Amino acid sequence: MQPIIIDLFSGAGGFSLGFKKVGFDIKLAIDINHAAARTYSTNFPETIVIEDDIRNITGKDIEYFIGKKIDIVIGSPPCEPYTAANPLRMKEPLDRLYLDQEGQLTLEYIRLIGELKPKFFVMENVPSIVSTESLRSAIEYEFNKIGYKVFFNFLKAEDYGNPSKRTRVFISNIELRPAKTGKKRTVIDAIGDLQGRYDIPNNEIQELNEDKIKEIAKLSFDDYLTMFKGSSGKNIPLYIRLNPYDLAPTVLGNSRFIHPFENRFLTVREQARLMSYPDDHIFLGGRDEQYNQVGEAVPVVLSTAIAREIMGKAYGIVHSTT
Repeated sequence: MQPIIIDLFSGAGGFSLGFKKVGFDIKLAIDINHAAARTYSTNFPETIVIEDDIRNITGKDIEYFIGKKIDIVIGSPPCEPYTAANPLRMKEPLDRLYLDQEGQLTLEYIRLIGELKPKFFVMENVPSIVSTESLRSAIEYEFNKIGYKVFFNFLKAEDYGNPSKRTRVFISNIELRPAKTGKKRTVIDAIGDLQGRYDIPNNEIQELNEDKIKEIAKLSFDDYLTMFKGSSGKNIPLYIRLNPYDLAPTVLGNSRFIHPFENRFLTVREQARLMSYPDDHIFLGGRDEQYNQVGEAVPVVLSTAIAREIMGKAYGIVHSTT
């Protein structure tokens, strides 16, 4: 029997897509964001999509919709309370988990794991969710309370062929060590064939005023237009002109990159290519909402590697790497 999967905080479906690609059956997805829920339901028409606050949902609700025992739960609770890129991040690490309203959604994910008792779960977030001993111990404690030992699996998407950098922690009840591809994909490898391709969805170019174009024209590879301060006071560059012969920087929800050779921002599709989304994955909502969906996703090549690892390790099924 095919294992049953649900995706909590499903976003645009990057995490789900990797599992679908290797043959898992994603039965249900939950996300509170309307545009993201529309995007997900469009790309996963066979999956039940619930657009609601996860605080309102119980394990019994999910079991009612599915009618079967849940085998695997995946999901990505919001990372904003934990990331150093957030200038409003709470100072005390434990407050980020227990007092921040978005941070508490990690506890809601754990609550549902406890209610559903899946065989396996994988929760993705930024490494800073366990950057202090107090946070790491708290998360271990919360999972131990519901009967699970956890592993903190730190994985780099670029090790699996993603053309942008992205290090994330995947908290799971099994150790995840998928085999690396050893292939580096550069920006030009990812987006070089998209110029002038109007037949591909989400590839519309954003028109800029003349002053902005002149400003962008002065930038060399890896230069940027401006910066913002993260919670640690560190300056984080925005509007970087990408180096075509290197990996792109980490794609964030607020990321807007400048094309290596043209004086414009990347299209949503070009940005999605940096997260290894296939071109038939359509993004809905306003332009900013689409960029946010891309930036908040699990890169598809990484989710595929994780799904393949679980399929082999947990179910003894070897899936082709093609």
